[in-house]
Amino acid sequence: MAGSNATMTSQQTKLALGLLAASLSAVMLYYAFKSSDGERAVVKTLKDDDEDEEALDEATIRTSNRSAGGGGGGSSSKDVPATPQVSKKTTPTDGKSDVPPPAVSSDAAAKKKEDDATSAAAAATAELHSKIETIDKRGKALFKSKKYMEAASAFTEALDLIEESETFGEGGGDSSDPKGNLARQVVTLTNNRSAMYEKASLPDLALSDCDSILDRDPGHAKARARKLRILESENRHPDALVEVCAMQLKFMRDNRDKLRMGLPVTPPVPQSKIEDLMGRILPGEIERYLTKIKESGKEGQRPLPSDHTVVQLLQSFTGYNIWMGEAARGGSTHGITKELDGVTGDAAADKAKKVQLLLKRGKRHAYDKKFSSAKDDFEAAYTIAEEGGDDVVDLLEDDTYARLLEWTAIARHLRYDLAGALKLYEQCSDLEPANATLLVKRAGVQMDGGKHDEASTLFETALGLDPDAADALLHRANLNMLRGKPKDAVVDLERCLELRPDHLLARLRLATVQMASEDLDGASKSLDRAEDLDPDSSEVHSYRGEMHFAKGDFASARSEFDRAIACEAGNPTPYVNAALCVMNTPTLDGRGPPDIPDAVRLLEKAVEVDPQFHAAYVHLGQLKLSTATDLSNAGEVVALYDRGLEYCRTAEELKDIVSMRVLTVAQIDAARSLKMETLNMQ
Repeated sequence: MAGSNATMTSQQTKLALGLLAASLSAVMLYYAFKSSDGERAVVKTLKDDDEDEEALDEATIRTSNRSAGGGGGGSSSKDVPATPQVSKKTTPTDGKSDVPPPAVSSDAAAKKKEDDATSAAAAATAELHSKIETIDKRGKALFKSKKYMEAASAFTEALDLIEESETFGEGGGDSSDPKGNLARQVVTLTNNRSAMYEKASLPDLALSDCDSILDRDPGHAKARARKLRILESENRHPDALVEVCAMQLKFMRDNRDKLRMGLPVTPPVPQSKIEDLMGRILPGEIERYLTKIKESGKEGQRPLPSDHTVVQLLQSFTGYNIWMGEAARGGSTHGITKELDGVTGDAAADKAKKVQLLLKRGKRHAYDKKFSSAKDDFEAAYTIAEEGGDDVVDLLEDDTYARLLEWTAIARHLRYDLAGALKLYEQCSDLEPANATLLVKRAGVQMDGGKHDEASTLFETALGLDPDAADALLHRANLNMLRGKPKDAVVDLERCLELRPDHLLARLRLATVQMASEDLDGASKSLDRAEDLDPDSSEVHSYRGEMHFAKGDFASARSEFDRAIACEAGNPTPYVNAALCVMNTPTLDGRGPPDIPDAVRLLEKAVEVDPQFHAAYVHLGQLKLSTATDLSNAGEVVALYDRGLEYCRTAEELKDIVSMRVLTVAQIDAARSLKMETLNMQ
């Protein structure tokens, strides 16, 4: 809402500043690698390597010929003879020997049979490799002649030979193992064929070969890069993101020691690639969630926000103390309920009495911070008045009906029923056209609906009615910040403080603008004045903690956030900010990692006190993902984000959590593709 959002905007901005410093593992793929001088070189190298017509892989592995008795400095003929050994002793021409053959033992016969079989297998393998090499050379020649499909057929012919071979199997990693060599040749030949299919504009066949390669060798860089390139060309951006994540995860796994030591490393994919893919994926994902919300009929059924958020909104209007005093003098809810129970008639006068008592009790509930009960009373009173029509409304005392419309509109606005709230505010404005505060509240609804121009017009109208309307100045300052006009926001806030020097929220808003403008001295002075007004304000200490955080003084920041929590345990912001302090504070006198369990505890508490505080879900999900012991635990992070999404109703609210959900799903899928069991790089 207009009142509460302004308070949170500064704090969420500071949270974002801590995000980069807090990242410890592959979970931060979106943020982990910033632009560097090497990025353009990385992109060019990948492109050149993939498009270089001389860059086909060698299909024949030299060690395979050595292991088959093909010479070249490998295993000697003594180890694995290429052909059966022949005795140098000559035999008579008549085929008869003067010397009787020696007796052959059964063991020797078995050994000879085994040696003969080995020799035969080696000879067959050597012949197979020779055929593969010949076909491979033909395929490469066709490739150089740009006869891509004929080249693909040649590589297929070589693959068929291997598949039909009795010696082909999974093989091991030993270069002397013919089965292992053949398995590696399958990968090489399939990669070359995939390149031909890509050149021939047959992406489906190329992708199929890439998948086959990656199933055998998840770390195959060329197949992964080709798959990414093809997926992007087909606008399959979510699938492309998985491949980017796989490249990043493999890179981080291979370079984990260097990353821990802070040594410079060049990522395989530039940050701009991830940002580009996310920019293409997000609009569709956000629209999908918005459609889901509309189809569920929950647009106006969001639960009320936290008590802290509701109080922040109510206190942002100058009439707060007036109605609070009236509610306090109006008696307890028990006494008002007793009066209500005594109204049993069904006449218009009885209904009017019920409306007045329900409104009175609703305000008392609000005074007691029982906002859900207050909302129920306001809605019940409004329903009676609407059903009774003029017969009931005309019997209501003084401005009862106008206040009923206003309070019911507030309740609907808090539940994000923007259309319902605006309708009632407009009805109330018709009854009280000179009420500037109603125009400000209408502007707040328009702001939350993203209609900034309409909100601006309403603020101008309100200030036209009352140039000294502090409420209009305060809330228009928030609009100016949203529109990127900090100087205009300062003008409004300074005018507001001229009119009401004791306006705590205006002091805090001014500190917000000053921090956003990096005027930390000015922000410090504003906070000093705010603390003079209310030393026990949770917001004052939370804002001061942010200022220390911005200076890099995490110890002082944590102290202020702890004080903010002590002042009001229901304020979610200092929990999140304290967690960021933890993530930026090494343990063991600077030698150990941050206390991640403590950060998780703080973030979980933030979600507990305010289930609608989106920043808490974002940071908590990142930490849980980075410490997940297996991919099942990582999947629980997706469920966490889904919980947070249940409280979102606008594209702006959806953006951060949807972004992290998309990245998390992509990282989990990438890890599975790499046959990794965890995303934890520690």
